[in-house]
Formats: sequence, structure tokens, C-alpha cells
Amino acid sequence: MQRFTPTSSRLELLTPAQMSAADAATIASGTPGIELMENAGRAILQQIVLRWSKRPAVVLCGPGNNGGDGFVVARLLHEEGWPVRLALVGKLAKLKGDAALAAKTWGKPVEPIVPGVLDGARLIVDALFGTGLGRDIDGRLARVVEAVNASGRPVIAVDIPSGIDGRTGHLRGKAVEASLTVTFFRRKPGHLLLPGRSYCGETTCADIGIATSALSAEAGSICANAPVLWRRFFSIAAPEAHKYTKGHALVVSGNAHRTGAARLAAMAALRSGAGLVTVASPTDALQDNSAHLTAVMLAEADGAGDLGRVLQDRRMNAVAIGPGCGVSSATRAKVRVVLASTAGVVLDADALTSFEQDPPALFSAIAEASGRPVVLTPHEGEFKRLFKDMHGSAESKCERTLAAAERSGGVVVLKGADTVIAAPDGRILINENAPSSLATAGAGDVLTGVVLASLARGIPPFEAAAAAVWLHGAAAARHSGPLTAEDLVELLPAAIARIVK
Repeated sequence: MQRFTPTSSRLELLTPAQMSAADAATIASGTPGIELMENAGRAILQQIVLRWSKRPAVVLCGPGNNGGDGFVVARLLHEEGWPVRLALVGKLAKLKGDAALAAKTWGKPVEPIVPGVLDGARLIVDALFGTGLGRDIDGRLARVVEAVNASGRPVIAVDIPSGIDGRTGHLRGKAVEASLTVTFFRRKPGHLLLPGRSYCGETTCADIGIATSALSAEAGSICANAPVLWRRFFSIAAPEAHKYTKGHALVVSGNAHRTGAARLAAMAALRSGAGLVTVASPTDALQDNSAHLTAVMLAEADGAGDLGRVLQDRRMNAVAIGPGCGVSSATRAKVRVVLASTAGVVLDADALTSFEQDPPALFSAIAEASGRPVVLTPHEGEFKRLFKDMHGSAESKCERTLAAAERSGGVVVLKGADTVIAAPDGRILINENAPSSLATAGAGDVLTGVVLASLARGIPPFEAAAAAVWLHGAAAARHSGPLTAEDLVELLPAAIARIVK
């Protein structure tokens, strides 16, 4: 499984199992577990006192090490002069290991976990369960969580809000809605994946004394998407550069009255740095397309044969097909022609759904593309049609996307507010900069164009997809008020300017 480079280490996301392994490796190397727990408690205290004045607080502790962190937080808050109450799941005498050691330093009353323990509290610390929660929260504890969420008080989650699966981001029964989450060493996928992200509030990651060398060999295949991972491919063009050195991108248009999506993709490709962009247009759509395009060129192409002839010009080094093409056998034929060309390929929308009844036919065509760049950009609906057995499974979005990349042979971008990008070699990125304003018609077509431009510029497919997803979000974030796809296209150059060296 491919890992990311050391420069991305602070972006690494650890599964709960990988985090436990890092803890164990640190302890085995000579750092006592109670020291890590004390450091975690201090990190949480620091974040609390930065944000809130002294007030009555209650710390809710679970029976494991997450609860042990809570005992440390309660003691430190008390030492700072805060009025603190502490409630515990289960019996104090049943605590083990470092959690038992931390509990011994508390020395104050320990109350049972009941909704009434929140009475009078003006700040709540959730140390019930950490990232390794193995069951749903229900019954009495579910009622406590509901009371926490209904309290209207600031809630600080230790490591991750209780009830959120740290590996998948899935909800385990009920979950705490935190104002602030303080995690340790590295964030976890559940901090970024939905719905988990929406329960975390602000998330900070504290150093508690675990060295990078404690990471296992399996760690580092999942990262948060950020420019440091792909910025090196964006540079100011050399003086001798010309339009063909920036690539010639081709977008396949649908028929008349279905042309807007292809034009959005084409304009996005041009605004994202492709040197030339051409729209392959059916004859009946030429007038519509020519009326709306100026710098983007047109090539007449009615069917798969015509499209193949257009692609004989090998300067066209990247092709996007799908937006507005229609779900049909004609689209399937065009996809096969595109994949048989020498160009890199972006498959979106109708190019994917057209293979709903025979996904292996698409995957076989990708396999025959001789290792050329292929990027698939489905939303959840298109993903469900193409990868039926993977949709809605208990696996995380990361695992589903990676499985789809391995099966299809292409880089897969599973779109959403928590877009995941996965490569067949095992690399996975979770994007976190997409604002809700991107939920607008045509935004996906714009993303197709940004990926297309990156492929045309010669950027490898995984990095091309990752850069496009991030830039797409960054462009949208520059806009205030309702966003249209046309707005988004115009915002792309400023977003790219932020990361160009």
C-alpha cells in the first residue's frame, strides 16, 4: 500500500487501530502511559481556558482510557479554581491500568452517569468514549447524550465526540454534539468524514509526546487533502512555454438542448490553466455551442466514429466525457473510443451511468487503456449505479472509494461535502474545504473541467484529482452569498493563484 511523503505527516489520518498501535509503541519505547494521559489532560485544559472563563463544569467519564483523560481534565480544572463535578460510567473499582491511576489523583466525589448530573453545569467535558467505540450508545447513556445536546452548554469532546466511529465517521446510536474536539497526535478519518465531522465542532490536534517514528508501517495511506501534497505540479510557466505545453483538453458535448454542462466543464478547464480547450459537438448542437463560446473551440462530432477522428490529433491529450451526454448506447460507444485514444480521460455523470447494466465492460475498457490516466468522478447516486455492492455498506467512505478504485483501475473521486479521492495503489485523501454553497447545479461539471485541465497539463491522475477537488472548494469559499456554477468558473484563477509557486 502506497504511503504519502514525510512532508505530509501532519495531514496523516490514523484509524483507531493505528492510533492504538502508536500509543503502544510509545509506551514500549519507555514513555509511561500515564504520562501520555497527563499530557492529554493538559492539552484539553489549555484549549478550554483559552476559550472560556471559569464556570461550573461537569466531566463525563467512560470506563476506559478516554475516561482516564477525563479524570485528569477534572483534576486540572479543579486546580485552576473551576467548580467541577465528575460522573463515571460503571464502578470506580473496575477501572484498570492508566485510567485507574488517573482516577486515584482525582480525590473528589464520583457521581453516577444520569441526566441530572448536568444540572447547574455551564460547561461539559465529554470523556465517555474515544475513537475505538465498539457498540452503539443506547439506553440510559443515550438519554444522557440527549441531555448533553439539549443543554445549550459548550461541550468539549476528548479525542472524538462519543458516539462517532473514529474509522468511518458513522453515528453509533446517539452522539454528542461538541463545540470543540481535542484529539491527539493525528486526526482520525471520523473527524473529517460525515456525519462525524458535523458533530466535532472546532477540531484541534494536540502533541502529547508521541513521536512520528511510532507510526506503524500501515499508517499514512489516508491523509487530509491539502496543497502540500500536489503544489509542486503548479508553477509559473517558463518564458518559452506556449499553449500546447499547457495541454489541449477536449470536452464531449451532448445533443442540442443538453449542451450547458459540457460548456461549463470546458470553460472551467480553460480557467484552470489548460492551454487550449475544444468542445466535440454534435451537428445539431453546433449553433448553441458556438453562440456561447469564444476562446473555446468547436469540433463537429456526431457519433463515436467522428469522435475517434477528432482524437486522431494527438495534441488533444486529455478528454472529459459525461456531462450532458445522455444515458445511452451511443454514450457507451463514445466512452470506448475515448478510452482507446492516447489521451488521459475524465469519466463523469452519464459516461458512468451508461454502464449501469454492465460495469465490467467499462472496467475492461479502462484496463485496456494501457496505464493512461483515468479519473472517475461519481456522486453517491452514480457510485451506487456503478458499484452496487459497495454503496450503503458498513464500510467507511474511504474503504468504499478505495475498493472502487481497485476494481475500476482508475482514480475515483467520490463527491460530496466530504469528497474522498482514492487511487488503485492504496492512497486515499479526504477533502475538507468544500463549503455548503457547492450544492448548486453545475458544480460537478465545473469540477470535471478542473480535473481535465490538470490532466492536460501533465499532472498525474491522483494529484490532478486531489488538486482539482481542493481548488474547487477554495474557489467556492471565495464567494459570499448564493453561488452559481458560472460564478465558480470565474473564481478558479484566484484560487489557483494562491498555490502557484
